[in-house]
Amino acid sequence: MSWLARLEVDAEIVHEEGISDDVYAWHKMLWQCYPGEPERTRVDIGFLTRIDQLEGAYRFWVMAKQKPERPHWCTAESFKINEISPSFLSHRYYAFDLRANPVKALVQHGPDGKPALQPNGKWKRGKRVPLVKEDELKAWLAQKGQVRAVVCRKGEKKIEIPGGFKIVEEKPLEISRLAINHFRKKEQTAYHGGIQFRGVLEVTDTARFTESYFAGIGGAKGFGFGLLLLAPTKL
Repeated sequence: MSWLARLEVDAEIVHEEGISDDVYAWHKMLWQCYPGEPERTRVDIGFLTRIDQLEGAYRFWVMAKQKPERPHWCTAESFKINEISPSFLSHRYYAFDLRANPVKALVQHGPDGKPALQPNGKWKRGKRVPLVKEDELKAWLAQKGQVRAVVCRKGEKKIEIPGGFKIVEEKPLEISRLAINHFRKKEQTAYHGGIQFRGVLEVTDTARFTESYFAGIGGAKGFGFGLLLLAPTKL
């Protein structure tokens, strides 16, 4: 059982809560949907969020395995919640809306200008930078739909990342310009680059797609990225 909640809040109320344009602070504010459970991690309840800035207001989305409660700063009329039934994920085609954080890791170079290597012979990865070129963004999204093997951080063990879908190329794929999302964490200021994708996808493996849906797409999930909004459709 999982839940999807939508909260629409006036900008004045958000600012009264002491939240400015800080995506991590917004994410922490949404933890108020789970009062009395500060020790549980996002992974424990499959907690995904999304923040849409509207004219004079904000729309917040929360998806989680545990039913969220309405926080005090959201009126009852502005709090909508639905249980995600298994049948919802049984369709073949979906119109989708995804705000994601597509990045690539730059290769580190040694004093000789050549790529630096790890003890296992693989290239050392350096700073992560946002993807901005359209072809790179399309390739990134297509890759997220594939089942692939990656090296686990703690060793050489290979793990599979769920995919289960592909983008329908016959339908338009809208890709927004890069949006800079600032945040402050542990007294340091940084940012994530956000890209919004809108299009139509085809489910190629329902079980894998279900895993992808609940896990979120891409990284920076603690900053409002990765939640896949879906609407069943037909070609």
